[in-house]
Amino acid sequence: MEALLTSTALVALAEIGDKTQLLAIVLATRFKRPWPIVAGILVATLANHFLAALIGSNVAALLDGTWFRYLVAFSFIAMAAWTLIPDKLDDVETKPARFGAFMTTVIAFFLVEMGDKTQIATVALGARFHDVIAVTAGTTLGMMIANVPAVFLGNELVKRVPMRVVHAIAALLFLAIGLWLVAQTAGWL
Repeated sequence: MEALLTSTALVALAEIGDKTQLLAIVLATRFKRPWPIVAGILVATLANHFLAALIGSNVAALLDGTWFRYLVAFSFIAMAAWTLIPDKLDDVETKPARFGAFMTTVIAFFLVEMGDKTQIATVALGARFHDVIAVTAGTTLGMMIANVPAVFLGNELVKRVPMRVVHAIAALLFLAIGLWLVAQTAGWL
């Protein structure tokens, strides 16, 4: 349950203002068909985050040692800093749609999520919790919590939500988990 709740909270907060959320707004504005876009986000996120959590969990199982636990802890601290750097709409590319709203969303979300902070967070969460299903479910739920309102409310949501505050809260959560993992690995807890 801890893996699910932590993954959901971290990704939901980290996703606000992220380039994939901006992509959701662009796709909603372009296609004006929210349900295929929501379904596409779900499918792409499940596939991408399952692979990311699987990689994190398997790498952690192979490299389980004190230095690796420190590496995972410091990756959360690095995620805290990265979360404070907001993405811009300019970073999101949209190509002409040849496949309709659903397939365009699946392909675009899967590709844009590659190397994104939420995907890297999913790898770190997979390494931390060794629970691919709970981490995948949590990170996917977090993505849906952040992106479904963006699909339906679009630019109005971005205008009204104080991004700096949301990014600061997400950064503090990543930092707290990273510091907690350092303290746990060092034997301070």
